[in-house]
Amino acid sequence: MGKVSDLYRQRVAAGKLRPDPAQEAVLPQMDRVLDEMASTPAPKRSAWRAFLGVGNPQSPPGARGLYLWGGVGRGKSMLMDLMAEAAGDISCRRVHFHAFMQDIQAGLEAARKRGEQDTVRPVAEAVARETRLLCFDEMQITDIADAMIVGRLFQVLFDQGVVVVTTSNRVPEDLYKHGLNRQLFLPFIDLIRQRMEVVCLDSQTDYRQNRAAGGQVWFTPANADAKAAIDAIWADLTGSAAPEPCRIEVKGRQVELAACSGRVARSSFWDLCGRPLGPADYLAVADALDVLMIDGVPRLSASNYNEAKRFVTLIDALYEAHVRLIASAADEPEQLYNEGEGSFEFERTASRLREMQDGAWGTRD
Repeated sequence: MGKVSDLYRQRVAAGKLRPDPAQEAVLPQMDRVLDEMASTPAPKRSAWRAFLGVGNPQSPPGARGLYLWGGVGRGKSMLMDLMAEAAGDISCRRVHFHAFMQDIQAGLEAARKRGEQDTVRPVAEAVARETRLLCFDEMQITDIADAMIVGRLFQVLFDQGVVVVTTSNRVPEDLYKHGLNRQLFLPFIDLIRQRMEVVCLDSQTDYRQNRAAGGQVWFTPANADAKAAIDAIWADLTGSAAPEPCRIEVKGRQVELAACSGRVARSSFWDLCGRPLGPADYLAVADALDVLMIDGVPRLSASNYNEAKRFVTLIDALYEAHVRLIASAADEPEQLYNEGEGSFEFERTASRLREMQDGAWGTRD
């Protein structure tokens, strides 16, 4: 196990990072988490209890976690990568919050089918058996199904000795803001404050905005010229192959994309975001592709809130999988969603869309 601060300084010395006082200010908190974990023995897991389906006894309080919040593009994800790297032999899982909650919901469904009375505990204990340190990127809660179980889920994880470090664009009190039955969610905010140190990354620099622009991949407005430009990119990437529909299996269902050639696909905004698709569907799409082209991203507002929410989830999935995005849209990312419910959350999406335009940002290795 190492120190996050050491890795950070090594990257700065190598010219891979620029020193940032706001980032440097949170490094001691990240080091503290790992130091406290190193001085706290890992909780013992009973194989017999697991075999018999009996919950493990509560572990003594371990290291206090970390909730790192701040504006988009301030380096939170980079710091989370360093945290996971510095963890060394500590069993660590670095995962996007969306993807983690998809796994949890799948586990809850399996527990329900087994007839479990308490579906959350066995799922949480299964996570705890494999992981001591959970590193979440981009904690945000907009789904009521997630909102109603996170308090119980994290309480069991904490009781089992799991330490959580997460990033977010929002202070805890603003999570699930204006959500349905939010009063039932409020104990989770109290739990965050009890078990995690809440720290603001107050950098004045948005590193995503400062990346060098690459070849054009975002075309606005979404007119005939934009269509012709994307047609030309399609021809170049696929050797002018005739597009064929493809179907991606997701939990016994199929998500259809109208135009595919190898790991390149093309779809209209409405085919991807106008249908009732969810995070699992978009994660499967991202896993199946290296390049996705989207035609006709409209202006987003309260009038198409559901479609906008799906678009945000889709971009998260593409971003995490390093899928190259080529799109035509009504406006630049920062101007797509300027007011109304969801506009705050879209700032992160706009920042990611801007970053994904960089020529150095692309498909997975």
